[in-house]
Amino acid sequence: MKKFQFNLDTVLNYKHQVLDAARSEHAAAMQRVTRQEEQMASLNLEYHNLNVEFREAEKSGITIADALVYENGLRVLEQRIQKETVELERLRQIAEMKRQQVVTARQETASLEKLRERRLEDYRKAVQKSEERFIDELVLSGRFSSGRDTDRSRES
Repeated sequence: MKKFQFNLDTVLNYKHQVLDAARSEHAAAMQRVTRQEEQMASLNLEYHNLNVEFREAEKSGITIADALVYENGLRVLEQRIQKETVELERLRQIAEMKRQQVVTARQETASLEKLRERRLEDYRKAVQKSEERFIDELVLSGRFSSGRDTDRSRES
């Protein structure tokens, strides 16, 4: 019998490429999320430190102008934190979309791989049956030819 050939191999290879690309895109999106989370943590720490500094300065007595500078600094940080929080949520949504693309690509690839495995198993079964038939034919033809030889030897 001829060698097994899956007629959808090119499609399967393409699906593997799509899956690899989706995984790469998801990994890149997750890196952006991680960087944004680190930036958020840095901003929150900066806000906390400035707030603590402001409270300490208040206890020791500061001018109104200095208090306004601290408050303005805190407000600017609050606005940046809000802006970066919105950006983080956007990046998380993109990462989730990329994750869904990976899941979809994995499902499509897995279904084609299962189909390939089923067809390969069918091919193997057909090869085995063909070989069994061939062996049976050899055995049968061997019996007839050996039977003819014994008939001839009896005649002599």
